[in-house]
Amino acid sequence: MPSISLRPDQPFDLDLTLSCGQVFRWERDARGVWSGVVGDSLIRICQQGQSLTFEGVDRKFIQTYFQLEEDLPAILGSIDRDPLVHSAICRCRGLRIVRQPGWECLASYIIATFANIPGIKRRISHLCRCFGNPFFGSGGECYTFPSPETIAFREPCRIAECRLGYRAPYLKETARLLAGDPGWEERLRELPYDAARRDLLRLKGVGKKVADCVLLFAFGKYEAFPVDVWIQRILATRYPGGESLRTYDQCSRFGRSHFGEYAGYAQEYLFCDRAILAGEGRGDQVPVSQPER
Repeated sequence: MPSISLRPDQPFDLDLTLSCGQVFRWERDARGVWSGVVGDSLIRICQQGQSLTFEGVDRKFIQTYFQLEEDLPAILGSIDRDPLVHSAICRCRGLRIVRQPGWECLASYIIATFANIPGIKRRISHLCRCFGNPFFGSGGECYTFPSPETIAFREPCRIAECRLGYRAPYLKETARLLAGDPGWEERLRELPYDAARRDLLRLKGVGKKVADCVLLFAFGKYEAFPVDVWIQRILATRYPGGESLRTYDQCSRFGRSHFGEYAGYAQEYLFCDRAILAGEGRGDQVPVSQPER
């Protein structure tokens, strides 16, 4: 199998990157090998020290998908602005934000609302089995993620069979809109963060959190700062004045203001370290400036 030798000055942790809730179609076996379908390829990849061994795609794909060309130490240095995120950086160093296919990321987060990660994975698996194209990989039969066109022309009752609940009509309507707008991904990629966010928010099933997740994980808008219950809890209990951040916009605005242009990386490191950082009760607050209101 082909391999990539990682630069010693550019840390990468495959396990943290694929297990921290960015992506939902990857699974790790007992030997430490990760398998996931991206596009029409089944990828198998494992890490041993400074070496990545993989199959199913070429080196360029791996470098782009895992953003191995990004200067991670510089990014982490720019967000290392308080003791709390510093501890998360120390414990989770090597976590990188992946670059997912736009439609797959958008559809996944539309159907991810109000569910834990195992539940999200089940929904996506049902959707792919119902509407994806089957193909055979090294592990047996696999399914691609269904295209917008495929979902747009399915009966609502068929989509509902994928156990999506109230999300089914949202997914179908958004698929219909994007099937008629083939240049939407390229347009979003070129837009600045605020304009791209407004563009996404016009779609059915896309709220502020979904928009920020998609912009961060698929379109490289690193200033996006998604806020879920864990991030809100960390801000409220560990940052001075954080209890006054009562709305999504207040929390997200604080994250962007405090951490800067790579706020999304700070969010992901805090989320990855959430069990320790949230803790029980208030804990020690970090000495940072008063959050914006």
